[in-house]
Amino acid sequence: MQSNLDLAALRVFLQVAELAHFSRAADELGLPKGRVSQVVRELEARLGTRLFQRTTRRVSLTSDGELLAERARTLLADAGEVEALFQQDRQLGGRLRVDMPVRLALGRVLPALPGFLAAHPGLQVELSCSDRRVDLVEEGFDCVLRVGAVHDPMLVARPLGRVSLVNAASPAYLAARGMPGTPDDLLAQGHELVHYSQTWADRRPRFDWVDAEGRARSLGLPARVSVNHTDAYETAALAGMGIVQAPGIGLRAAIADGRLVRVLPGYEPAPLSVNLVTSQRRHTPRRVRVFMDWLTGQLAGYLDDDNPTPS
Repeated sequence: MQSNLDLAALRVFLQVAELAHFSRAADELGLPKGRVSQVVRELEARLGTRLFQRTTRRVSLTSDGELLAERARTLLADAGEVEALFQQDRQLGGRLRVDMPVRLALGRVLPALPGFLAAHPGLQVELSCSDRRVDLVEEGFDCVLRVGAVHDPMLVARPLGRVSLVNAASPAYLAARGMPGTPDDLLAQGHELVHYSQTWADRRPRFDWVDAEGRARSLGLPARVSVNHTDAYETAALAGMGIVQAPGIGLRAAIADGRLVRVLPGYEPAPLSVNLVTSQRRHTPRRVRVFMDWLTGQLAGYLDDDNPTPS
């Protein structure tokens, strides 16, 4: 690599590479799109090779671009560590872009966020609250709080704990259908589910549980209502539309005040893992690491709760 190849140009190059989009990279960097394009053109001219394949919809790295990206990530990570040695007392600044499930944001994170911002007045937080699985790299998130297993090898997951799932239905629904004693009663008594799915392609409503031997079991049941949002899921249960299987921490209040009743407490699904997820393809800035450490502390003691009702 030539000695006059500056770190700023490499940061611009990597931002385009990670987002696969010049405009999004420009927005992320706070630069005009024309300036980002100019930096990449100058970098390609300096190296004497094309770094991106460009189309009208997206850009992708060439083989030479992949090679440079790998070396640039290492170089920038090393530079970041050197800078961090002398910046531990410097005030954090910049923007954090985070995504997390609605219930965790409302129940735990947003109420505590003013304290974090007061401690770091130079930071701005963009908090996306959604139930869908966002594309961390494509959509430019610094970190994502994800419920459920993480299988993508390009992502790095920090385990935070787990959430226990419970079965619940409204008193009116159970008065009409009967309280089941075993999963077999679900069919015999004509029970229905409220079907929750993050994608409409999943059209297989089923009641899941772990048996006494630790084996995952499943029973197909009808569902006349399907939703893709946790608030709608609980609302449908409260309205008497069927049985739901949802995290106990989200249903705690409704169960405590009797608006929902636990069903088949000995036949519940396996708990779901909760992870903080970042991209393996980018160096994690200090502001992101500090936020992740804070978020880990906020969720300590809030997860791993097998009892959805207050003690």
